[in-house]
Amino acid sequence: MPERIHEWITLHRDAGTALLQQMVRIASIQGNEKEVQLLVADQLRGMRMDVDMWEPDGEELADHPYFCSPRSRFAGSPNVVGVMKGTGGGRSILLNGHVDVVPEGQRNQWKHDPYSGEVVDGKLFGRGSTDMKGGNTALLLALGAIQGLGLKLKGDVIFQSVVEEESGGAGTLAAILRGYRADAALIPEPTNFRIFPKQQGSMWFRIEVKGRSAHGGTRYEGVSAIEKSVKVIQHILELEKERNARITDPLYAKNPIPIPINLGVIQGGNWPSSVPDTVKLEGRMGVAPEEMLQDAKEEMLKWLERLQEVDLWFAEHPPELEWYGAQWVPGSVDPEHPLMHVLMQQFRAVKQEEPVIEASPWGTDGGLLTQLGDTPCIVFGPGITEVAHYPNEHIVLEDVFKAAEIIALTLIDWCGFDRMEA
Repeated sequence: MPERIHEWITLHRDAGTALLQQMVRIASIQGNEKEVQLLVADQLRGMRMDVDMWEPDGEELADHPYFCSPRSRFAGSPNVVGVMKGTGGGRSILLNGHVDVVPEGQRNQWKHDPYSGEVVDGKLFGRGSTDMKGGNTALLLALGAIQGLGLKLKGDVIFQSVVEEESGGAGTLAAILRGYRADAALIPEPTNFRIFPKQQGSMWFRIEVKGRSAHGGTRYEGVSAIEKSVKVIQHILELEKERNARITDPLYAKNPIPIPINLGVIQGGNWPSSVPDTVKLEGRMGVAPEEMLQDAKEEMLKWLERLQEVDLWFAEHPPELEWYGAQWVPGSVDPEHPLMHVLMQQFRAVKQEEPVIEASPWGTDGGLLTQLGDTPCIVFGPGITEVAHYPNEHIVLEDVFKAAEIIALTLIDWCGFDRMEA
């Protein structure tokens, strides 16, 4: 079977490259995903899969506690699901990948057009090539190999092409609410072939620090919110130290700060000759794989209440904490989960080396699948995060094909091989 899969994927490398180029050439930023989803749907129909394509219901999602999105309507942003029905008696698997990409940024920072899909020295360049259309292409190649060779599996394979991952997972949430579940799930985000059974979550927060305005010439009569914000920042960094000191999971051994608290925005003051009376801090709080989002929120709130121990000003003028914008649900799967063993075995067979098992330093839709969808999710795929969201994003094509082989063999092993059609 490994030889047959390898031969099929080798014969279809040019087609796989062309498909990835087609996907990358579509600028599927938020609100512009329909064209690439139509392309994906055509691929699934070509493999005789049952295809479900729908636009998420913003009103239905808005009532869900895990919903997070900068928009409430999803017109022109459909999800696509294809089902390869098994013959029965096997384990099912859900394959999930997102087609939304972040904006390309300043084009003059790119060596190649960000939507060219240009191939140079075995690398395919373009926004979304690594995050994560390369992984999606590996999934489609794996499914294509199974279908093309006439292999019938016992368990169902559910392929999901979702929107909105970059803003918090509304597409995957919509798919869960539509009823899609399986015995396990795989997301081919760019892990550089590392296997992540655990993924941290994250949430965006906003803190307003209060001061008292005065003329700059008599600034001693006012209270600078900028100076007070320095104490707030130092206090938050102490919380980061305390939270990370509790992380003893060996899967985070190589990560110096497993669950960071990043302060990404600071705004304050409105006139050079006035004492600033407000400062706004915005940041991202990492959440441990086994931690609940609400527990992390409560810890942040209680920690900020302790600021009055640092400075009595905060007793009468406490900072205001607000959770807003994006959030990613953490997820944790036992490293001894059966899918882990299957994936590791097929990794060794294809790569001829031992896999690296770690915990993800960033969030994915895997937490939603694991926590809400009752579908334990592992993250594994081609591409490296160091080029995702950057100018000159690219993926090594050989890695896409290797990932496709590993995934195809994993599907056969996990779902169970029944027979080969004539």
